[in-house]
Amino acid sequence: MTGSTQRFTNRVDNYTKYRPGYPNAVLQLLRTSGHLSANAVVADVGSGTGIFTKLLLDEGYTVYAVEPNGAMRQAADDSLGGDKKYHSINGTAEATTLKAHSADMVVCAQAFHWFDAHKTKAEFARVLKPGGNVALIWNNRQVEVDEFSINYELLLQQQASDYKRVNHQNLTEANFNAFFKDGKYQLTRFPNTQVFDMEGLAGRAFSSSYVPSEETPEGALFLKKLQELFDRHQNNGTVNMEYQTEVYLGEV
Repeated sequence: MTGSTQRFTNRVDNYTKYRPGYPNAVLQLLRTSGHLSANAVVADVGSGTGIFTKLLLDEGYTVYAVEPNGAMRQAADDSLGGDKKYHSINGTAEATTLKAHSADMVVCAQAFHWFDAHKTKAEFARVLKPGGNVALIWNNRQVEVDEFSINYELLLQQQASDYKRVNHQNLTEANFNAFFKDGKYQLTRFPNTQVFDMEGLAGRAFSSSYVPSEETPEGALFLKKLQELFDRHQNNGTVNMEYQTEVYLGEV
């Protein structure tokens, strides 16, 4: 994760404000199919600014939030540090620093695609209690549900040079088969939506590490084209960004 750990440092504010949350149904799935009991200990690895961490804390779980990026970890500490069940850990997926067999479940929300899968699998197996599950979670933006989504995707392909290289949807079924024990996992999908005015849409776009920084000429051009896109597709001053929240759940 060496090169990826600092990608979001200058995007923390936008990330915190404008990244999508997760449907409550995800937590219900972790309780039922994931056998996550009340008062369980969860390792949230690649926890970022704490978006998913907060959901776990709100359910009463003890959470070890493992995040290598100092700026993102600090943002989580600022918002969640008052909760006694929140533990902030400076670590990586490949070396969490957590004790062996200390977690009932490991979750990775919008993060696993940055990890070294082979080393991460060994580390998660070490950290988990026997029979514990791993949940890999993504909000997958839908790219063909309407004219706005089609044209937003086209804008990224044309103006965000890193987009195709770091897109988490580059992961294939073979990757998940190799990661989960005996290639067995449960995949569940939930609908998820964000509604944005222009300020929110810009914040959401610039929260992505593959979009040119706002301070650069490339970023200024991206913002100009994004404004044009918004103006074409807005309805009463907003546009919808549609997602499928995907949860890959199984043992390692």
